[in-house]
Amino acid sequence: MAFILAGCTQEQMQGWLPTEPGTTNNVDRVIGLWVTSWIVLLVVGVVTWGLTIWAIVVYRRRKGQTGLPTQLRYNMPIEIFYTIVPLILVLGFFAFTAQDQSAIEAKYDNPDEVIQVYGKQWAWDFNYISQDAYSPGIQGQPNPDDANGSLVESEIPTLYLPVGKKIEIQLDSRDVIHSFWVIDFLYKKDMLPGKTNYMYVTPEREGTFAGKCAELCGEYHSMMLFNVKVVSQQEYDDYIQSLKDAGQSGILGPEYNRNDNLPGIGTPAKEETPEAAAVSNAG
Repeated sequence: MAFILAGCTQEQMQGWLPTEPGTTNNVDRVIGLWVTSWIVLLVVGVVTWGLTIWAIVVYRRRKGQTGLPTQLRYNMPIEIFYTIVPLILVLGFFAFTAQDQSAIEAKYDNPDEVIQVYGKQWAWDFNYISQDAYSPGIQGQPNPDDANGSLVESEIPTLYLPVGKKIEIQLDSRDVIHSFWVIDFLYKKDMLPGKTNYMYVTPEREGTFAGKCAELCGEYHSMMLFNVKVVSQQEYDDYIQSLKDAGQSGILGPEYNRNDNLPGIGTPAKEETPEAAAVSNAG
């Protein structure tokens, strides 16, 4: 086993997940759950294959044999085995998944930064609430110089995060259901109209990470991309100041939402015409 594992690459050791250990405070936990689960399932597979092959070899029909072998109605130890073992596996997977999920979803009582992300057809608005600044986004634009259909990288919305800081991200939608997915963070969460979801993360490695909408949301869903730049505190402060210098102070709030018939929102009042007012007064 040691000889075989010595030949494994880092990519194989982390189960071919699209990230690196230490990217966020939650990535290692997800990698551990994923890889351990596959190791357990591989052991189950080896035992199952072994028993199957053993039964085929030991109980095969020999040359010269006729008729049926001795028929058994049941084997109590085996039936207990294949009832109890799967139950233990299911309970084990559930317990460890619930444990990790609880840790990943744990709320930050005092986050260093609060950021609001609005998903919209087909781009993203980023509100840096703690800094009173915002960055509007447009959907990815096709690159006219590339026949393969790539997008203009500079036009893709970019979310800046300071490394090593506790970040609370509020997830909202302006129109339909979207899903906020940062691939290297091994995390995604739906954005539902009329409901705010939350993501809590501490980026631990600087770099640029790809993100996209993971919920089919309309015609240009494939162009609803974004980047996440994890930078030093100084670079983050400089970026926030650049937004304010560009006149992007404040936030882009729900007044830009397209939905006007969500629960709790009454029917928009219609302006009464002079003719209707006259009829009403006459009555």
